[in-house]
Amino acid sequence: MRAFHPGRLAAFATVLSLSALVAALPAQAAGDAPHPPKRHWSFSGMFGTFDRAALQRGFQVYKEVCSACHSMRYMSYRDLTALGFSEDEVKAIAAGYEVQDKEPNDAGEMFKRPGRPSDRFVSPFANEQAARAANNGAYPPDLSLMVKAREGGADYVHALLTGYVDPPAGVKVPDGMNYNAYFPGHMIAMAAPLSDGAVTFADGTKATPAQLAEDVSTFLAWTAEPEMEARKRMGIKVVLFLFVLSGLLYAVKRKVWKGIH
Repeated sequence: MRAFHPGRLAAFATVLSLSALVAALPAQAAGDAPHPPKRHWSFSGMFGTFDRAALQRGFQVYKEVCSACHSMRYMSYRDLTALGFSEDEVKAIAAGYEVQDKEPNDAGEMFKRPGRPSDRFVSPFANEQAARAANNGAYPPDLSLMVKAREGGADYVHALLTGYVDPPAGVKVPDGMNYNAYFPGHMIAMAAPLSDGAVTFADGTKATPAQLAEDVSTFLAWTAEPEMEARKRMGIKVVLFLFVLSGLLYAVKRKVWKGIH
């Protein structure tokens, strides 16, 4: 039997040690991020659907609070009809923003016009540099797909929005940072965005920080996956079809093999 050369054996052991170290690093990094508490959402589970009232309130929270810093560039105003808004309401919402037209006017100059339902959501800043300059160097992320982009989904978003607490004794918060119990590393540049009465809901719902966080988390879950309800309906139809098909195939099998058994 061929023996391992001592040098090769040492090199092999070194490679195994480095591999184990590299594999352990992501696990350690993930362990630093606290897990958000699990919440029950109306859209959870196979039969879950979005609460339209919560979606409309969540959009209002985004519009009046979050949109001051965060963009939602993958959404168009016409998408809001899925929340229960009428076409006239959507037109009024879009017209409340000024949009630079893609084509110049007769004088060859670019111009701004009232928004249309087909326009994308207007971003609060012209570019990333402007966003960083207005936020002490921090870049507010786009929220269109935030629920899908973060582990924990809507649970994480809700926990983050309600996780602003006083730091533990001995923990110093740097200037321009805030302590958040659920943000990885706990230091976050964004100040607590929600407060009592930050918005006034038309349906009379009390606008507590917890309610605001729940509604905007629901809205962000919808923007990240607006086709979820249609996908679930299709899935249920497919399961029912396969169930019926299995029964028919079994009956055919019994009929074909009846004379053989």
